[in-house]
Amino acid sequence: MWPFVVILSLTKDRTVSSPSQSTRPNALALLLVGCALLVFASLWTLAAEDELSLGRKPWQNLQKTLGEMSEPSFLRVWFGETKSEVRDGDGKLLRTDDQQANERRYLAGVGRAIWTTLRIATLGTALAAIIALPLGLLSARTLNAPRPVFWFAKGVLDALRSIHTLVFGLFLVGIVGLGATAGILAVALHSSGTLGKLLAEAIESLDANPINAVRAAGATPAQVFFLGVWPAVLPQYISHMLYVWEFNIRDSTILGLVGAGGLGLLLSEAMSLFQWGRLATLLLAIVIMVTAFDALSRAVRRRLV
Repeated sequence: MWPFVVILSLTKDRTVSSPSQSTRPNALALLLVGCALLVFASLWTLAAEDELSLGRKPWQNLQKTLGEMSEPSFLRVWFGETKSEVRDGDGKLLRTDDQQANERRYLAGVGRAIWTTLRIATLGTALAAIIALPLGLLSARTLNAPRPVFWFAKGVLDALRSIHTLVFGLFLVGIVGLGATAGILAVALHSSGTLGKLLAEAIESLDANPINAVRAAGATPAQVFFLGVWPAVLPQYISHMLYVWEFNIRDSTILGLVGAGGLGLLLSEAMSLFQWGRLATLLLAIVIMVTAFDALSRAVRRRLV
C-alpha cells in the first residue's frame, strides 16, 4: 500500500492557486497510481503463473559460480602450469597442456575481439549519424517540413528506435551473413532512430528569436537552417553522437551472440562450455573497455558544453 500513501501525501493539503499548479500534482498522482497498478499487476500475474521461482538450490549454484569466477583465466599467464596433465574418466593420460601458452593465445584472441567490437560500434555510430541527420531535420516541428514528409520521417525514426539492436543483428545475419558487417548495420539502424529523435528535440528546444531574426531578414529556408539552426544545434548533435557511441560500445559486446562479430562470440562460447574463469576474464575486459571510453566520451562532451 505504500505507493498510495505517497500519492496521498503528495496531493493532501495543497492550496490551488492556479489551474496549472493544480493540474501538475493531479497528473503526478495519476502517473504514480498507474505505475503502482502496473507493478502490482505484474507481480500478481507472474506469481499466479509460477514464473517467479528461483529454481533449485539457487544460493549453492551462485556460490559455486562465483567461486569459479573468482579465479579469472588470465592469471594463468603467470601462475598456470606449463605441463598440465589432462586425463579421461579412467585416469588415462590424454595430453599435456601448457596453460601459460594457451592463455596467452586466448588473450590475443580477446584483444582482436575487443578491436572488432570497437570498430563495429564506431562505424555503426558514424553511419547512424548520417542516416539520422535528414530524418531528424524533417521530424523537427519548428522547421515546418510538409506534413506527409514530417510524419514519414517521424514514423521511420520511431520504427528504428523500437527494434532492438540484437533483433536487427539476427535479421541482418540472415541477409549479409556472419561477421562485422551485420553488426555495423544493426548498430546503425537502431542508433539512427535514437540520434534522429535527439536531433529533432534539440532543434525544437532552440531559442526561436535568432531564427526568426534570420527569417525576417529575408533569408531562404536553406540560409535560415545554416545560419540560424545548424550553428546552435551542432555542438548538441556531436554530444549526442558521443553518447550514442559510448552506448554502442556496450551494446556491441553482445552482438557476437547472434553471429555479428566481436566479444559476444567469446562470451557465448565461455558460457556454453561453463568456462567461468574465462567468462570472468571477458567481463573484466568489457568493464575496462567501457569504463575507458565512458571517461573519454564524458571528457569530450564537457568541452562541448
